[in-house]
Amino acid sequence: MKLIVCEKDLAARRIADILSGGTNWEEKSHTIPIYKFSQSGEEFRILGLKGHILQVDYPEEYNNWRKVEPRELIFKQLVKVPINKNVINALKKAARDAHSAIIATDFDREGELIGMDAVGVIREVNPGLEIKRARYSAITRSEIQQTFQNLEEPYEHLAEAGRARQEIDLIWGAVLTRFISLTSTRLWDNFLSVGRVQSPTLVLLVQRELEIRDFKPTPYWQIKVRLKDGGEEFEAFHKTRRFLRKEEAEEVFARLGEEGLVTSIREVERKKAPPAPMNTTVLLSSAAKLGLSPASAMNIAEGLYMRGLISYPRVDNTVFPPSIDIRGVLLTLKASPQFRKMAEELIASKRFVPTRGKKQSTDHPPIYPTDGASKEKLSPQEWKVYELVTRHFLATLAEEALQMTMQVDIDISGEPFYISGSRIVREGWLRYLPYFKSADVILPQLKEGEKVQVLNKEILAKETQPPPRYTQGRLVEKMEELGLGTKSTRHSIIKSLYDRGYVVGNPLVPRETGIAVASTLIKHAQKISSPEMTAELEQDMDRIVEGLHQKDQVVGRSREMLDEIMEVMEKEREEIAADIRNGVREDEVVGKCRTCGKDLRIKRARKSRKRFVGCSGYPQCTEAYPLPQKGKIRSTDEVCPDCGTLRITVINKGRRPWKLCLDPECPTKKELVGSGRKSKRGEN
Repeated sequence: MKLIVCEKDLAARRIADILSGGTNWEEKSHTIPIYKFSQSGEEFRILGLKGHILQVDYPEEYNNWRKVEPRELIFKQLVKVPINKNVINALKKAARDAHSAIIATDFDREGELIGMDAVGVIREVNPGLEIKRARYSAITRSEIQQTFQNLEEPYEHLAEAGRARQEIDLIWGAVLTRFISLTSTRLWDNFLSVGRVQSPTLVLLVQRELEIRDFKPTPYWQIKVRLKDGGEEFEAFHKTRRFLRKEEAEEVFARLGEEGLVTSIREVERKKAPPAPMNTTVLLSSAAKLGLSPASAMNIAEGLYMRGLISYPRVDNTVFPPSIDIRGVLLTLKASPQFRKMAEELIASKRFVPTRGKKQSTDHPPIYPTDGASKEKLSPQEWKVYELVTRHFLATLAEEALQMTMQVDIDISGEPFYISGSRIVREGWLRYLPYFKSADVILPQLKEGEKVQVLNKEILAKETQPPPRYTQGRLVEKMEELGLGTKSTRHSIIKSLYDRGYVVGNPLVPRETGIAVASTLIKHAQKISSPEMTAELEQDMDRIVEGLHQKDQVVGRSREMLDEIMEVMEKEREEIAADIRNGVREDEVVGKCRTCGKDLRIKRARKSRKRFVGCSGYPQCTEAYPLPQKGKIRSTDEVCPDCGTLRITVINKGRRPWKLCLDPECPTKKELVGSGRKSKRGEN
C-alpha cells in the first residue's frame, strides 16, 4: 500500500480524484478522512493533515511566567508537542500497513517541515518505510499526474530552515513577550506581544506615526487662473508651483492682466511597459487596493489553489520557466465566459512570451490561473482574487500601452503659466488590467500664438503635508524591501498587529500601547527594533536551504544575540516599565465623563479584580459602568443614539469584534438579551 500525505484535506481530496480518475472512496480514521483507491493492483491511501501536526514549545515546568525568569528560557532545550492527536493517530494507523509514503505537502519551508514532521511520526511505527517527495505548483490534472510519475527525494535542508525559523520565533517571542509583559505588569489577556518580525514591523509604523505627529507644516501659496478659449473654459497654474513668501505671490498676482498668450505646446509619447509576472507581494498589495486585507487575500488565494484554479500563491519568482505552457494556459482560460474573448485575442496574435521580472527562483513559477472559472461559481471575494490573478497574467502577454502627455505654456503679463494633460492612445496591456489605469485629462484644442481670456484669478494658501501612513498593501511592499518576514508570513504578521491591538484602521494607525512598546524597543533594544537583525536571520535560514549553514548553528547564534539584548534590558527594567505604562495608560481612556468632563478609564476593582469603566475624577465623581470580563476593550468615537453613553468595541479570540454602549440599562441591551446574545457577551 502507498500512503500519500497532503497538507490539508481539500488538497488530499482533489489529488485523490485526479489520481484515481474519480473512483476513490472515503473512510474515516480517528475522525480524519482517508481517501482510498486501487490502481494496477496497488492500493493507495491519501490523508490530509491540518497544517502543522507538531509544534515546538518549552517543557511544562517553564509554563508559569512568574516562576521562571524570561532570560532563563534562552538556552533551555525545546520539545515537540502534538497539535492534533487525531491526525497523528490516523497517520500512524495508515503508515503501519504501507510499504512506501509520498509527501505531497506544499513545496516551501513550512510545507517541507510539515512533511518531514509527518515522516518522523510515520517512522515511529514503520522505521524502514521508503519516503518520496511529490513536488508540484498547481493542483491540476496534468501537473499532478506528471508529478507522481517523477517523484523526488525529500528536501531536508528546506525542512531544517523551517524548523530553525520555528525555534527562533518561539525563543525570541517567549523571552521578549514575557519580559515586557511582566515588567509592565500586563498579564493574561492583556499581555504585550513582542516578536522577531512583528516588532520591527511595528517600529516601522510607529516611526512613521511619530514623524507625522512631529511634522511642522510649511505654508506656501499657488496662483491659479481660469481661462477661456472660445467657448471652452480651463484652469492653469503659475510655473512657480510653491511661493514660499505670500508677498511674492501677491506681487505676481497684482501684475496679471486680462489676457494670456499660448507660447508653446509640447507633446510626448510615453511607453508604459506591461507588468512583471505576479508574485506574492504583488498579489497582496494589488488585492489591498481592491479592498482585501493581505490576510484575507492570502486565505482566498490558498483556497483557489487547493481547488486547482490558480498556481501556488506563496512565491517570490517573477520569471516564468520554459516548462509553463503559456499557450495551454490561454486555451484553458477559454473555458471562462469572462475571459474567453481575451484569451482568444492573445492566441490569435500569437503572444505567448510573458514579461520577465527581476526575481527568479526555481521553487515555483509566478502566480497564474490554472483553470477557467466562471464568476457565477465563485463568491464575490473569490472572484475578485481570481480575476486579479487572471487579468495580471493576461497583461504580461500584451503589448505596451502608449500614453500621450501634453504641456501647454501660457504667458500672462510676462508671468509663465502652464496646463498639462495626458491620454491613452493605445491601451495595450491596460485593457486586460484596467484597475489602476489613470483617468485621461483632456486639454482644449489650443494653438501656439493663440490668445486666451483670463476669467478669474486667485491665490491659494496651502501647507506642506506629512508623509502618508502605510496602507496594508504598501506595508507588504515595504516589508519585502527591508527583508522583514517572507512571502509566506508577511500577511500574518500584519494581521497579528491588529489582533494584538497595536494598530487600527487602514492606513494603519498605531495605538498608544503599540507606540509605547515600539518606543521602548527603540530606546532599550535597538537590535530588536531594526529590520537588519531580522533580515540577517532570514538570510541565515536561506543558507540552511542551500546547505551552507546547519540549523543548530543558526539557532545557537540567535540565542547568543538574544542573550546580549536581554543583558541590557534587565539592567534597564524599571525605566522600561515606566515607559510602557505611560503609553498603555493612554489606551485605557475610553472617552470623557458626562458628569464632570474628566477621562473615563478602564480600571479593576481591588477585591474582585473585575474590570469596569470609572471616572478619573473619583472620589469627587463616582460615574462608573460595568464591562464584559473577557476579551479586549477598544474605545470608539461613537455615542449610543439611545442612551447617550459611549460605545466600546469588545474583541474575543475566534469571534468577530462587537460593539456595545456602557449603560447597562440601555434599550439596546434588552434587544441583545432578546436575541439570545447575553450569555455570549458576559455580564454587562
